[in-house]
Amino acid sequence: MAKYRMVRTDFWKNPIVSEEMTPEDKYFYLYLLTNPHTTQIGIYKITKKQMAFDLGYSIESVHSLMERFIVHHKVIRYNPETRELAIKNWGKYNLHKGGKPVMDCIYSELKDVEDLSLIQYISVGIQKQEIRSLFESFCGQKELSNCNDVSDENEIDTYVETECEGLDDTFMQRYTIRGQKENENKKENKKQQQEAFNPNIEEKPDIVNPLHNNQKDVKEIVEFWDVNGFGFSNVNAKQQLLAWLDDSSFLQPKDVMIKAMNIACANNKRRLSYVVGILKNWENESLLTVEEIDAYHENQKSVPKHRQSTESFKAGRDIPSGFELDLTEGEED
Repeated sequence: MAKYRMVRTDFWKNPIVSEEMTPEDKYFYLYLLTNPHTTQIGIYKITKKQMAFDLGYSIESVHSLMERFIVHHKVIRYNPETRELAIKNWGKYNLHKGGKPVMDCIYSELKDVEDLSLIQYISVGIQKQEIRSLFESFCGQKELSNCNDVSDENEIDTYVETECEGLDDTFMQRYTIRGQKENENKKENKKQQQEAFNPNIEEKPDIVNPLHNNQKDVKEIVEFWDVNGFGFSNVNAKQQLLAWLDDSSFLQPKDVMIKAMNIACANNKRRLSYVVGILKNWENESLLTVEEIDAYHENQKSVPKHRQSTESFKAGRDIPSGFELDLTEGEED
């Protein structure tokens, strides 16, 4: 059964939404309430990278919005270790219908939550005792003793109506685990190559922050894509391109990708397929750095002239044996 979310019109009547939230806040909040990862219980797994892909934002922008919603608006909590997000007043406005199908759905989702404090965070706003008791059965004594410490003051109500569906996250879990295993050896080999290419990374680990560098690379690639007319709203294409940061053998993936996009711009071929074609050609030729790519193309510049002269010589017909050229033939005495 397809999953859907409906936002009630009351959402727009809330004075905090209409007066305190910026247009970007409203857009982000609607995304948090209605994206495909949402669940019946108001707690779901999602990464900031996924949010950036879906919204067409940089990871830095998503990080700033998350901080604003956690610290200023105080309507969500996020565990960066488990990648779990909880929407505070979800239970108050969505978990008010009981019955076995609903309870079974809630139970199946609660047992998959890793951060139990998020269950306690949602349970505070649940008014139906049957559902609240089920939530509390998953909370430890420490979380339960702190339930009353969470204040509802100055927090935005979550106006979303949901239906309970038979959700099966098993496929996604298997896909994630399988993908991680498939890339594990590849990433390890790439890491070794990068260390050999730049040994100072290992000698001075404090200088390099891999997470920070990755976020910076993502931002630069997305900005180049948007500014140079590849398609600002084409989020799916951006996501596929960004996969080359982790899933390629390039030692300088960001620089190589930007070089490929520059070539695409020069040829007026601003398409993902064209850029990916360039990257695949370089990878097939084992050109893993910008320097190797430049050197390769520099060497190729002289090849066409040589081939052209050789081909021109071979283009004529062979001279028959015994043929003698008479330069005076056709001249009158």
